[in-house]
Amino acid sequence: MALFPAFHGISTEKEDNSPKEPEWLSNQSFRTGDALSLHHIALEKAKEAVEGVSREPSDKSVGIISEAESEDENDSGRHKKRKKKDKKKKHKKHRRKGGDGDDSATVYPSDLLRKEKEAQRQEAPVEVERQGRFRWLDDLQSAADGFFCVDRKADSANWQYKSLYRGDVARYRRKGHSSLGLNPRSQAVSWDEPAAKGKKRVDHRPPRYYSSQARQLLRSDALPSHPPPPGGSTLEPGTCFIPLPSQQEQEAKAKGQASAVNPLGVYDAGTALWLEGKGRAGSQETGGGEEEGKEVDVAAARIMTRMEELNRRVRENPTDTQGWLEFIHFQDELASSGAAFGSGGETDAEHRRMSYRATLEKKLAVAERAVENNPGCVALQLARLAVCQELWEPAALLKEWKKLVFLHPNSAPLWRRYLLFCQGHFASFSVGKAGAAYGKCLSTLAACADGSMLSHPALPGAEEDLLDLFLQQCHFLRQAGHSEKAVCLFQGVIDFTFFKPDSVKKLTTRQQVEFFEPFWDSGEPRVGERMARGWKAWMLQQERGGWVVPSEPDDDDDDEGDDEEVKDKTLPKWRIWLDVETAREANHWLPWRPDKSKGQSEEDCDDPERQVLFDDIGPSMIRVTRPDLQLRLLRSFLHFLGLPVPVLTPASPHLRSLLLDDLSLLQDQRDPERPLTSFHLPSPGVSAVGHTGVLGVPRKQAGLSKAGEEFVQNVLLQISPQLPAEDRAVLSLSWLQYEKMKVLRSVRSRNKKRLRTQGKRSKRLAKRLLKEPENRGRLDLWREYAHLEWLLGNLEEARKVFDTALGLGVARGLKDPALCQLCLLYAQLEMEEAWQAGEGRSLAGTSPATSPAVHILTKLAEEATYTPFSGQVAPVAILKARKSYEQAVEACLAGLETGRSKKAQHVAGLVGCYSLFQYLTVGVDAANVIYRQARERLDQQASMTLQNSCVDSSSANANSTSANANSSSANANSISITADCEALAVQQAALLRHHTNTSVLPLAHLRGALTSALTHFPTSAPLWHLYLQAEARYHSAGRARRFFYSVMKDGQSVVPHLFAIWAEQGRKELLDSVQRSGGYADILTTLPENGLSNRIRSLFEAATAKVEGAQCPLLWRMYLRFTASEGNMERAKGIFYKALQNVPWAKGLYMDAVLLFPDAVSEFLDLMTEKELRLRAPMEEVEILLED
Repeated sequence: MALFPAFHGISTEKEDNSPKEPEWLSNQSFRTGDALSLHHIALEKAKEAVEGVSREPSDKSVGIISEAESEDENDSGRHKKRKKKDKKKKHKKHRRKGGDGDDSATVYPSDLLRKEKEAQRQEAPVEVERQGRFRWLDDLQSAADGFFCVDRKADSANWQYKSLYRGDVARYRRKGHSSLGLNPRSQAVSWDEPAAKGKKRVDHRPPRYYSSQARQLLRSDALPSHPPPPGGSTLEPGTCFIPLPSQQEQEAKAKGQASAVNPLGVYDAGTALWLEGKGRAGSQETGGGEEEGKEVDVAAARIMTRMEELNRRVRENPTDTQGWLEFIHFQDELASSGAAFGSGGETDAEHRRMSYRATLEKKLAVAERAVENNPGCVALQLARLAVCQELWEPAALLKEWKKLVFLHPNSAPLWRRYLLFCQGHFASFSVGKAGAAYGKCLSTLAACADGSMLSHPALPGAEEDLLDLFLQQCHFLRQAGHSEKAVCLFQGVIDFTFFKPDSVKKLTTRQQVEFFEPFWDSGEPRVGERMARGWKAWMLQQERGGWVVPSEPDDDDDDEGDDEEVKDKTLPKWRIWLDVETAREANHWLPWRPDKSKGQSEEDCDDPERQVLFDDIGPSMIRVTRPDLQLRLLRSFLHFLGLPVPVLTPASPHLRSLLLDDLSLLQDQRDPERPLTSFHLPSPGVSAVGHTGVLGVPRKQAGLSKAGEEFVQNVLLQISPQLPAEDRAVLSLSWLQYEKMKVLRSVRSRNKKRLRTQGKRSKRLAKRLLKEPENRGRLDLWREYAHLEWLLGNLEEARKVFDTALGLGVARGLKDPALCQLCLLYAQLEMEEAWQAGEGRSLAGTSPATSPAVHILTKLAEEATYTPFSGQVAPVAILKARKSYEQAVEACLAGLETGRSKKAQHVAGLVGCYSLFQYLTVGVDAANVIYRQARERLDQQASMTLQNSCVDSSSANANSTSANANSSSANANSISITADCEALAVQQAALLRHHTNTSVLPLAHLRGALTSALTHFPTSAPLWHLYLQAEARYHSAGRARRFFYSVMKDGQSVVPHLFAIWAEQGRKELLDSVQRSGGYADILTTLPENGLSNRIRSLFEAATAKVEGAQCPLLWRMYLRFTASEGNMERAKGIFYKALQNVPWAKGLYMDAVLLFPDAVSEFLDLMTEKELRLRAPMEEVEILLED
C-alpha cells in the first residue's frame, strides 16, 4: 500500500512493471475498503441529522443551522474573521441564558450534530477530508481529527508567477551541520548549493532614478533631444519638432491591433499580453534589459572616453597642470558614476563596494604623479594636500605643510591656505600657534618683497597680498577675543607706515623692525592715545637728548571700572558669567598702558593679558608704500573700530566669509518712512571691536564706549596731518557718516533723551569739520550734515543747509559728481516728505511743476545760480533740463567706454538724478529704461576693463613693476565701475519698490530688475533685502526657492546661502505665530506648510559643505541657534562640536554654547582655556564677585 492513499490507484496500476517499493514508503495498517465504508457511514449520519433539524419549527434554530453551514462553506481560513464569528456566538449564548426566565437547558440540533461528529472521530481513524476546507490547528479537539484535506481550488498566483509564494514555503534553521546515521569524523553532508565555476549571480532588476546608471546619464553629455519619429521615418535637417502620424495611419494601426482585451487598439503589446494573462516571449523579456544595457554601455563608454582623453593629455604633455587637476577631480566623478571601467567582468555592485578611502588613495596617487612631473606648481601641491588632509595624521600633515611653505616662501596663496589650516584644524589649533604662523608668514613675505631673500623674488601683487594677510590676522585675533593684540597690530603698522623716520626708510623690513622695537618699549603714547607724537618725532627727540612728558591732570577719569559688574546676584552663575564677559569685552578692548602721571607700573595691571609685548606684534610688521594701499589700511582700521567705511573687495574672496560674524547683515534695517534713503549705510555683517557676544542680542550702545570714542577721535586727528587733502576728505566723510549712523540707531531705539544727547554731539562735530578752510567747499560733507539735520527732525534747518551747499556749487553743473549726489539725496528726501504729507499717494508723473524735487533737479541741469523753491517750475525749464540730462549721461558713458574718463563714481549720481527726474515728470517706465540701459553699458565696460587688467597682469609677470602698477590701477577702476553699477541697481530696485507700494505696477518689473541685479551682484545685502520684501507678499515660495538655488549653484559666496536660510526661517516664524494664535476670530492669512525645518536644515548642510561656508562663523552660529530652537539639544550639541572642527577660533560660538547648554559651562570654559582664547572673567573670579 502506498504512503499517499489518494494516489493508491495510480500506484497499483503500475505495480507490476515497477520495482518493489521499500517498506518505509508503504503504510501497512491502511485498508482502502475500511476507509470507504467509514466515509459512507459518516455521510449518512450527517444527512439524517440535517433532515431532523429541518423539521424543527424554531426560526432561531434554522438561523443557527444556516449560519453554521455558511461558516463551513465560506470559511476563508483567516484568523481575524474567525475571532469575529466566535465573538458573535458568545453574544448569542449570553442572550439565550438571560433572555427567558427558564432554567432548563435547551438542546439544539447543531449541538447534536457536533456530538455525533466527535463520536465518529473518536471511533474512526484519521480521515482525509475530501471537501476543500482548511481548519486551524487550535480548533482541532483531539488528535483523531483530520489533519489533511484535498485542496481542489486552483491557485492563480502559481500560474501568474510560475512559483509558490515564498510565505507558503516552510522555513527552518539547522542546528549544527551533522546528519543522523553518518560518522562525524569521516562523513559529512554539504548543504550549500553548488555554484557554477566562473559564473556570478546577477540580479537583473530595472534601475531606479537614484541608481548609478541614472546618475551617470545625468552627468554625461546631453543625449539627442529628438527621439526617433513614429513609423520609422527620418527627420529632415530643418525640422524642429517630431511630426505626429496622420489620422489614417492611427486608424489603420488601431484596427490592426484591436482584440477582445484591446478593442480600441490603444494598449501596447506588453499591456495586451498582460490583460490576456500571458507573459512576454523570451526575446521580448530580454529586450528591455538589452536596451538598459545599451544605455549603461553608452554611459560607460563616455566615462572611458573621458578617462582615455585625460590619460593621453597628461601622458603627451606632463607639464599640463590644468589637465592634472582635471584628472584628480575626475576620480570623484568616476567613483560616483558606477561606470564599468577596468576589467570587463566588473559589475555595478563591485563599484558600490569601492570604498571612499580607495578613491582618496587613487586621487593621491594621481596627485603625487602630477607633483613629480611639475614640482614647482603650487596648485598641484595644494590639491595633493587637500587629499592628504583626509588620509594622513595631523602631525604628518603639519610637517608636510611646513615643508611646502619652506620650498615656496614667496607664494601668498600657499601661505593663505597654510594659515587657514593652522587656525581651522581643531586637533592642533591654539591661538598662540596660529599667531606664530601668521608672524612667520608676514615676515617671510616681507623679506621677499623688499629683496632681502635673494633665493625667491617677490611675485606680482605681493604688497596687496601682504595687506590682506595682515588684515586677516587682525580679524582672527578679534574673533578669538584678543582685541588688545589686534588694536596694537594696527597701531604698530600705522606708526611703522606714516611716522617712519627718514633715516631708516632705505633699510630692509627686518632692520626697520629692530629700530622700531625701542620706541614700542619706551612707553611713549601710540596712535590713538593722548599726546601721541609718533615714531619719527620720538626718534628725533632721542637724538637731541629725549624729553620729559609733563603730567596732566585727568579731568575725565573713567569710572566705568568702579561700577558693579554683578547687578543681579539671583541669576544663575552661567548667566552672570555671560553678562560680566560681555561687559568686559565692550569696555576693555583697548590695551592697558601704565599711566606715568599717576605713578602706575606694569605690576598694577589686574589682567596681564591686557598688556601687549613687542614679541606679540614684531614679526607681523609690514611695509605699505603705495598711497592707495595706505589709504586702504586706514579705512580698514576705521572699519575695524566700527565706522561705516566701504572697504574695497580684498584680493582673496574667502576673506569676506571669514569676517562674517554679525547678524546685522541679515536683519532688515529698512525704514518704512524712508523707502528711498534707507540703504545709504548698509551693514557689512562684521562685528566691531568690543561687540563680541551672544548672537542676536542687540547692542546696548549706539557706538563704542567712552574710552573707545576718544580713541577713534584721537586716531582721526593724529593721522589726518600725514595725509594728502583728498585722503583727509575721505577720513572726514567717514567720521561724519559714523556720527550719522549713531543718530540713526538712536532714532530707531526711540529713546528721546539718548537721541537729544547724540544729536548735539554729532551737530557739534559736523560744524567743527565744516569750519576748517579745506572743508568749506566739500559738498559731500555738506550733504552728510544736512542729512543729519533731516534725521533729527529739523527739516527747515536741513533745507537751509542744502540750499547753502547748492548755492556754493550749483554752477559746476552735471560734471561735478559730489553735486549730483547732493541733489539726488535732497530730491529723494523731498519726495519722501511729500509722499508722507500726501498720505501715501504716488508722485510719478503728477503735477511736476509744483514739486520741490523737480525744482532741485531742474536747477542742477541749468548750471545757473540756485534759488530756493518758490512754488512753481516753468515747463520750458523742464524740457531744457531733460535735454541736458540726456546729453550729459551719453557723454559720460561714452567717455568711460573710450577711456577718456577715469571717474567711474560720476555715473551713479548723474544717472540717479536723470532717472528720478524722468520718474517725476514722465513716469516709472521712463526711469526704468534709463536705469536698465546705464547698467548694461556699465556691465560691458566693467568686463572689458577686467579683461584688460588680466592682460596687464600677465605682461607684468614678464616686464616690470610699471606694468604691475598699471594693472592694479585698471583693477581698481574695474572695481569702482562695478560698485557704481551696484549702486544703480539698488536705486532702481528701491524706486520700483516704492512705486509698487504707492501705485499700480506689475510686480514683474521689480522682480525682473532684482533678479538680473542679483545675478551680477550676489553679495549685495540691500538687493537681497529688497528681493525678500518683494517675495514675502506671496505665500508660494517656489519661485524664490528656484532663484536662490540658481544663484547658489553658480556662485561660491556664502551670502546667498545666508539669505536663503533667513528667508525660510522668516517663513517658519510666520507660520508658527499663526499656529500659536488661539483666537477663533483670527483671520489666518497663510496656509500651513510642512517640511520647513527639514528644508532649513538641508540649506545649512549644503552651505557648510562648501569651503567658504565651512569657514564662516556666522553660518555655524545660526545653525547652532536654529537646531537648539527646534528642541533637539543633543543634535544641537553635535552641531556645536562639528562647528569647532571648522571654526575653533570663534569666541562667539563658545558664548552661544554657554547660553544654550548652561550645564556644560565648565567644559566650554576649559576648552577656551586649552585653545588659548581670551577669557576675561574666569569662573573663579565670578564666584569671588558673588561672595563680595
